[in-house]
Amino acid sequence: MSIKLGSVIVVRGAGDLATGVIAKLASSGFLVMALETAKPTAIRRRVSLSECMYDGYAQVENVKAVKVRDLDEALKYIDLDVVPVLADPECHAIADNAPLALVDAIIAKRNIGTRLSMAPIVIALGPGFVAGVDAHAVVETNRGHNLGRVFFSGSAAENTGQPGVIGGYSTERVVHAPCEGQVTILRDIGSVVEKGEPLVKVGESVVSAPLSGLVRGMIRGGSSVEAGTKIADVDPRGASVDFTSISDKARAIAGGVLEALLHLGARPQ
Repeated sequence: MSIKLGSVIVVRGAGDLATGVIAKLASSGFLVMALETAKPTAIRRRVSLSECMYDGYAQVENVKAVKVRDLDEALKYIDLDVVPVLADPECHAIADNAPLALVDAIIAKRNIGTRLSMAPIVIALGPGFVAGVDAHAVVETNRGHNLGRVFFSGSAAENTGQPGVIGGYSTERVVHAPCEGQVTILRDIGSVVEKGEPLVKVGESVVSAPLSGLVRGMIRGGSSVEAGTKIADVDPRGASVDFTSISDKARAIAGGVLEALLHLGARPQ
């Protein structure tokens, strides 16, 4: 069977939240491909299909992704029941032919190029978008009562600049690079650490664990980062945390995307 772009949902991004969306859409019968940067910086690497940009292949739960060179190769892989991921952050691949729908799942907290004209249905996640102006629908990404809610007019909650609270901690659990440099991992995802324990190096600067818990996120070793880049996440809930499957937050957001698609007329091909 020959797959046409007009029957495919294109997702911008393949990080952990985007991966939740991709998995939900794929399991619902939609054909999906993703557009990523050549060198993604996702820290929840175990649940991010964007890792295929480095390794050529990635799998999260039952969803398989493969790095592709161009749109033609992408459409061939979709035919093989695999999610292709193309290095194309500026969406050149869909400039001449519109997909069935476009989902902006970059979570940049601002619009970096998504337009209503890109597809018959355009859905955006989180702050920085106005439904009816930037996208046909916007899905709430802020933890709380409205997580996953779909807006067909107006916007999601504004960017608070604060990570969601987990186990009583918010900003404390997120680690940022103290300077620019290359990352050397000292304790990787899945490690249980104590507060103050060496966690990662940026250049020659050692960054310690900000609290005791489980390393749930860690940027890929060897990455070159700028000062202030988010590089790790320590979950205070400790060893009981599941770091290998799609999160509750990602599933809630994905449900909102599926609701928006169905409301706006998209159906599996």
